[in-house]
Amino acid sequence: MPDPTLVIDDDATFNAVLVRTLERRGHEAYGAADPVSALAMARETVPAHVVLDLNLNGSSGLALIPQLLVINADCRIVVLTGYASIATAVDAIKLGAVQYLAKPVEIEAILAAFAIDDGPDLETAAPDEPLSVDRLEWEHIQRVLNENDGNISATARALRMHRRTLQRKLAKRPVRT
Repeated sequence: MPDPTLVIDDDATFNAVLVRTLERRGHEAYGAADPVSALAMARETVPAHVVLDLNLNGSSGLALIPQLLVINADCRIVVLTGYASIATAVDAIKLGAVQYLAKPVEIEAILAAFAIDDGPDLETAAPDEPLSVDRLEWEHIQRVLNENDGNISATARALRMHRRTLQRKLAKRPVRT
């Protein structure tokens, strides 16, 4: 059997389905729903591959990347998110993830990311269409929010925006490109 794969996602249904799908594809797969159980499982199984949700019940999955790499420096980490942003994608790659994918995602994309030999594909072609103004605003808000460690009040001050306005913008799903 191939090296172990650890799925870290707080959505129990998604986690179970992804573990089963990986097992059907011949992978030894395990699931964890929170950072504490994920690290315990990682120490026990020493995974070669990790599928990591960006948002784990309100905490950032990015904080787990360095800890997972301490357990196995050669671990191939793929970050999944329902709220993709350039800022968090860059952070994930800088921390050591090999790929950053937006949900919903096909299993083939995850398996392809595990197979990347030279780290993340940084030569992906630029989109033909520029980002919309709304999408650029969303990306900027996410970057500033990340710089302020998720602190809404500090982010609102940095953006010179009323806190409630910022909360309304954050409550919306990201704008398509």
